[in-house]
Amino acid sequence: MLTEEEKNAGLVGRIIPINIEEQMKTAYIDYSMSVIVSRALPDVRDGLKPVHRRILYDMSAELNLSSDKPTRKSARIVGDVLGKFHPHGDSSVYDAMVRLAQEWSMRYPLVDGQGNFGSMDGDSPAAMRYTEARMKKITDEVMADIEKETIDWTLNFDDTIPEPTVLPTKIPLLLVNGASGIAVGMATNMAPHNLCEVVDACCAYIDNPEIECEELLQYVKGPDFPTGGLIYGYDGVREALLTGRGRVMMRARTEIEHTASGRECIVITEIPYMVNKAEMIKKIADLINDKKIEGISYINDESDRNGLRIIIILKQDAVASVVLNTLYKNTPLQTSFAVNNIALVKGRPMLLNLRELIRHFVEHRHDVVVRRTRFDLRKAEERLHIVQGLLIAQDNIDEIVHIIRSSQTPDAAKERMMERFGLSDLQSAAIIDMRLRALTGLERGKLDAEREELEKRIAYFREVLASRDEQMRVIREELIEMKEKYGDERRTEIIYASEEFNPEDFYADEDMVITMSHMGYIKRTPLAEYRTQHRGGVGVKGSATRDEDFIEHIYVASMHATMMFFTEKGRCYWLKVYDIPEGTRSSKGRAIQNLI
Repeated sequence: MLTEEEKNAGLVGRIIPINIEEQMKTAYIDYSMSVIVSRALPDVRDGLKPVHRRILYDMSAELNLSSDKPTRKSARIVGDVLGKFHPHGDSSVYDAMVRLAQEWSMRYPLVDGQGNFGSMDGDSPAAMRYTEARMKKITDEVMADIEKETIDWTLNFDDTIPEPTVLPTKIPLLLVNGASGIAVGMATNMAPHNLCEVVDACCAYIDNPEIECEELLQYVKGPDFPTGGLIYGYDGVREALLTGRGRVMMRARTEIEHTASGRECIVITEIPYMVNKAEMIKKIADLINDKKIEGISYINDESDRNGLRIIIILKQDAVASVVLNTLYKNTPLQTSFAVNNIALVKGRPMLLNLRELIRHFVEHRHDVVVRRTRFDLRKAEERLHIVQGLLIAQDNIDEIVHIIRSSQTPDAAKERMMERFGLSDLQSAAIIDMRLRALTGLERGKLDAEREELEKRIAYFREVLASRDEQMRVIREELIEMKEKYGDERRTEIIYASEEFNPEDFYADEDMVITMSHMGYIKRTPLAEYRTQHRGGVGVKGSATRDEDFIEHIYVASMHATMMFFTEKGRCYWLKVYDIPEGTRSSKGRAIQNLI
């Protein structure tokens, strides 16, 4: 048996002492960088996080689920993504795919879902074994030219399958669909925008790369949310577009209508982005039950497949504009969107304004177009080389047939053809693989036409590669094509002039009776509570006071009026009528020294 000292002696030199503080620091930094770069933040070029990129690539390349193919079970897609590219929880992949299909989450959805994919009320989607999915037509444009060496590739987690580091998207996804994500020590929250406006801004940048961010605001008016609604006030929008940070105030779209019985009702047809409809209705109902909002008698959700419709029926004496302003202040009918445009630029998180987002996208497209053109040029030159060999064979077909028939092996035939006609290895291989039908006159005409077409294409590709202006023209044309195919009208209306809530907005301008007693008790009572005394009436009691107190002043003033109060020492105070506490006819009111 070894003693304790002998055991310890054998370990010396094999144990490395490490400072725990240093170890924790390096481990945490490694973890945080992994979250920032490989999970939570989108790439500035294609606007996608790794999980979204892997889902779309798997649907496109591995499962061939383009928009014209039948849908496939979501569980199959999720399983494929997990096994090949994204070794994390299946719910994280499925939830990400579901969001790509939700029309109220994405301004331009990228996945075409079939089945229950959740709702605006926050309902969960059906389990992945029940739903099916495929790519949307717009997603074909996101994946276009991926096979033409347009992007860089990396190996997946077990080094068995290549996966794209970025997608060659023709659509500026980061701007049109936005993004949100919480990393370690930083977060991103980017608003969606209208495709037509973003394309116009990109074209303006291509035409003039020195354009100021301020000038781009005439093209991109502001965020355009999938749920519509209103943007109330422009200062936050402007700040967000110019600096990358800002607070955008969103409001529901409402209309005042009348019921069959003549009562006023507020109808909500669009709600702010990312607001849960069911929770919003519950919050309004709770405020009504707690008597925090007066004037509402009934609220009901009448939404159906034709669109959203929430109806709020008011009490007989309620003023619609006052109730609406109270709802805006106290419920998610008005909410803010805190813009924080942080995205990965060459693997590093950066805060970006509108011009920088457009610049990075255009540079990405420029890189894709140059690489695609080089690929197309190489393929066209390779094909032209073979076509020229086939034409030589056509011209000397009898001799070619003789060489092939008199050779022992295909390789010997190739060698003799290469010596006799100066052909390359590829050309002679193509001639040997040629079918007999290629000897007909019609095939000869086809080869001539193909050669002319290839020569034209090669000349065009060389022209594009020789000139940056020509490359930019190609990018511009493709962007305009995307706008024509997928562009639509703006959904979110911008109300440019906004004011902070004015307290007067919460009170109807009605006449009030203000009473003040000798001992300084003041109150306001609606004039409507006092009625004209008819013959034989005993009147109504106007106020209750202490035994030694009595009513000294009575005024009638409107709710929005201002009252002036003068003290014995010559000071003057002012108070809005709505700030004076309301009391019933029989209450004594409140001591004025508690108000002023």
